[in-house]
Amino acid sequence: MMDVTRQVMTAASRPGEYSAPVNQFHRMRDFVDPDFKNVVRISRSSLWATAFLDLDAEPLVFSHPAPQGHYLVAQIMDMWTDNFASLGTRTTGEQSGRCLITGPNWQGTAPPDIDATYRCDTRYAWILAQIAATDAREFPEVHALQDALKIAPLSAWGDEYAPAPESPVDPEVDTTAVPFDQVRLMDGPAFFQRLAAALKDNPPRKEDGPMRRKLRWIGLESQKEFDADQVDPATARGLSRAAKKIWGLLESAPYQMKTVNGWLLPLNLGRYGTDYDTRAFVAFVGLGALWSEDAIYPSAFVDGDGRPLDGACDYRIHFDKGGLFPSHSDVWSISVYRENFYVRNPVERYGITSGTPVQYNPDGSFDVYIQARSPGPGREANWLPCPPSGPFNVTVRVYQPEQAMLDGRAENQLMVQAGSYRIPPIQRMR
Repeated sequence: MMDVTRQVMTAASRPGEYSAPVNQFHRMRDFVDPDFKNVVRISRSSLWATAFLDLDAEPLVFSHPAPQGHYLVAQIMDMWTDNFASLGTRTTGEQSGRCLITGPNWQGTAPPDIDATYRCDTRYAWILAQIAATDAREFPEVHALQDALKIAPLSAWGDEYAPAPESPVDPEVDTTAVPFDQVRLMDGPAFFQRLAAALKDNPPRKEDGPMRRKLRWIGLESQKEFDADQVDPATARGLSRAAKKIWGLLESAPYQMKTVNGWLLPLNLGRYGTDYDTRAFVAFVGLGALWSEDAIYPSAFVDGDGRPLDGACDYRIHFDKGGLFPSHSDVWSISVYRENFYVRNPVERYGITSGTPVQYNPDGSFDVYIQARSPGPGREANWLPCPPSGPFNVTVRVYQPEQAMLDGRAENQLMVQAGSYRIPPIQRMR
């Protein structure tokens, strides 16, 4: 998923809003369009700037501005979706900074004016920078912060560096299908051929030894081509069955896992190690997840009584007075998705966020109405539209959550029981 995403989002001759050449930022100047699908389940509570890095030739210097009162988080991720750096409000505060990002084989010394050095285990890396915005009135300030995000080769550090005005584009990259669909439609041989090619630049780690030995059984080894035609017929049939089966398991998993008040909460975000199940599930439902201390993403595919969410029904989430999400940043959002993407609605509202001018009840409590039709004139400020029929799901984002949202105990490999704070259930009203 990361490799296809990298190719699609760097298939551009110059930076645009949703793509840019390698080692350059593309900057989203508005809340992401609901039709944007190059990344699954993307947040609309922030403006984004992202860049894929190629660290093969030399390290790169990443510079970020002081947040100036805006909530900013810039994560840096390797191709295995493990974060290896988090910069911004939580970690670097109101300070600007510059860090050196190196590839796995670089040997050298960082310049003295570099604040930190981060080594990436893979040739490629992905920087995702998001800056919270309440509404369009804050966009000019956020745009200025986005423009202050810079990438420069180490060899050009200290000079006025500007990338080439035009970059070549690989004509073999498919930009007509979104990465999610490209991976979903791969059969077994195509999937493992793509994996083998990606492993050449992004090798597995030492602790992946047992998995590497399993892959050798089907002829897949690092630094070697994978030829599906050389696999024995029984194994080839098994690979084809596996591709379809695993995708089905990922789609059905949210309905089978244990929840708390109907909410799922993945563990180990951004630090997966050999937890291949969680890594795969997060790539499926939320590629690019932050560390849990930066953000958590509780999601509900069922209501509080365990029934699948259905757009034909009306729902409510009721928060008691003072019962909103405990957060050091006070930045949060509630969003609705069909599968992993937004669905356009007539009022163009895709989230209730910490900046939404909502209506509180006389007792200080707060209700979110999730339904396809208007809940009525007195409630529309708190209306979160859902698709008119069929299954949908809801994701909450809480940035810099307090410990009350992080403590608790693990129930299984993927999910954690909520701690001293529990998100209220989604209640079916009709």
